[in-house]
Amino acid sequence: MADRAVTIRTRKFMTNRLLSRKQFRVVEQTLPVPSNLILQVIDVLHPGRPNVSKAELKDKLAGMYEVKDPNSIFVFKFRTHFGGGKSTGFGLIYDSVDNAKKYEPKYRLIRNGLDTKVEKSRKQLKERKNRSKKVRGVKKTKAGDAAKAGKKK
Repeated sequence: MADRAVTIRTRKFMTNRLLSRKQFRVVEQTLPVPSNLILQVIDVLHPGRPNVSKAELKDKLAGMYEVKDPNSIFVFKFRTHFGGGKSTGFGLIYDSVDNAKKYEPKYRLIRNGLDTKVEKSRKQLKERKNRSKKVRGVKKTKAGDAAKAGKKK
């Protein structure tokens, strides 16, 4: 499937120095590829393909924007339009992986393989919630921490 033509254009591109990243909106389209395409809006043209994988998008964006580490690119919220052939989503390119780890939400880091998910049992979560319901204010955190300490006697 990777042998078919895919073209990417970025839209609403801006550089955010406060968060050390470049941010843009990504659009995928299945249309004939024009030869004089200006790459200012991210349109992914993929004729005959239902979608383009996020890994493939990250590789192409890394080539377009000359990014050294593809792990600093995050693409998310892709929605395919009715009839297929066109999808829209968002993308962020951080200056470094350290900045990405600093500013990105934990769930996106887990999806991109930069962090691991902590598995907690459902019963532990419910017990902690019910313990915190019995106290008010700042003591709620202490009630949650008691569960972590293991009730030492």
